[in-house]
Amino acid sequence: MTTDIDQGIRISVETMYQERYSNPQNNLYLFSYKISINNTNEFPVQLVKRSWFIKDSMAENRKIEGDGVVGLRPIIRPGGTHEYESSCNLHTDYGSMSGAYFFINLNSEEHFKARIPEFKLVIPYKFN
Repeated sequence: MTTDIDQGIRISVETMYQERYSNPQNNLYLFSYKISINNTNEFPVQLVKRSWFIKDSMAENRKIEGDGVVGLRPIIRPGGTHEYESSCNLHTDYGSMSGAYFFINLNSEEHFKARIPEFKLVIPYKFN
């Protein structure tokens, strides 16, 4: 698990290789990830946007941006947590993701971003 705190937002990520939905012969590797977003601030926040940087071991880089997460713009109260699961496909058996979530402080209406720590996407037997 990868965890980091930025701007009072604790982000934890767990990844899993989805062997059943992957096809290594055709260079298709699917990884799922579960993200936990915990608001350690003393004010409520709303997650309004995300930005992802996805890299694989062949130096293919992608940037993905969008509103909210998995179709939601969750409000996270002080001490509250929002969790969701998603997935990412790569053309190699090793890569990484990082990025940022963009929030609104619902008390002050101030916008801020919290860094998503880089996490690895790797098949389990890659480094054995």
